[in-house]
Amino acid sequence: MNRKKMRSNILLLLTALIWGSAFVAQSVGMAYVGAFTFNMCRFLVGGLVLTPAACVTVRRVRRDAGPEANIRAIRSYVTDGVKGGLACGAVLFVAGSFQQVGISMTTVGKSGFITALYIVLVPVCGIFLKKRIPKLVWLGVALATAGMYLLCVTESFTVNRGDICLFCCALSFTAHILVIDRVSPRSGGILISCVQFLTAGLLSSVLAFLFEEPQIPAILAAASPILYAGVLSCGVAYTLQVIAQKDTDPTVASLLMSLESVFSLLAGWLILHQRLSARELFGCILVFAAVILAQLPESPASRA
Repeated sequence: MNRKKMRSNILLLLTALIWGSAFVAQSVGMAYVGAFTFNMCRFLVGGLVLTPAACVTVRRVRRDAGPEANIRAIRSYVTDGVKGGLACGAVLFVAGSFQQVGISMTTVGKSGFITALYIVLVPVCGIFLKKRIPKLVWLGVALATAGMYLLCVTESFTVNRGDICLFCCALSFTAHILVIDRVSPRSGGILISCVQFLTAGLLSSVLAFLFEEPQIPAILAAASPILYAGVLSCGVAYTLQVIAQKDTDPTVASLLMSLESVFSLLAGWLILHQRLSARELFGCILVFAAVILAQLPESPASRA
């Protein structure tokens, strides 16, 4: 393995660590502010952190376009980026709302594994786009279903409302990835991400002021988890992902980033002292196996 690939893989591992441990920040923040207030603050912080990087990408387009095509190139780049960011931000707002509400009613470890189901759901949604689904994905779906049952359904056959919210979050993140896949080729990823975070933050603020009572002292008390989720999870981790994926294999990248769910479990155990039962741990293993299977490349023989 060359140095570039090694560096990229380390950066992706760091990205997964940041995203996984962000579940702890999201859980801790709920002790001070409501779900929508937390999302309002962290998404707006994430958007502001990415603003300088987004401006740099616009300048780069201006430089590369040449003097004659400057205005038209920049206008097209910015317009497509803003439109794509608004669409992605609206879906991210829905996903983030379900996730934050769900985290308040269940453990950090379960939150990470249930959220990670979007990796299995994305290829399954390819059915509606008339794409062939590999056999390994169907096996992953079966394992994920069994894992979800062990994680979410108790022995008395009741389901935690938080787990239902997190499953809705996974469905929403599935839609989010499909929207990104549609809009990202038309503009820069950083510009789209910057706009989407600002959009999700503004939409969250509407619900925060409608259903909660955001207070400056409470927000300041939650400053550490908000900044971690905003600066590191939204801003830094996304930038690391963009940089790292340029020099590594997409399959390896997705496998490394799927470790987010494992890190969420470890962070919840180490920091919040949250423990899962043997039944729930086995459910986590099945979900993680499903996530891995969904990302493995299909063999030439099975394609035929």
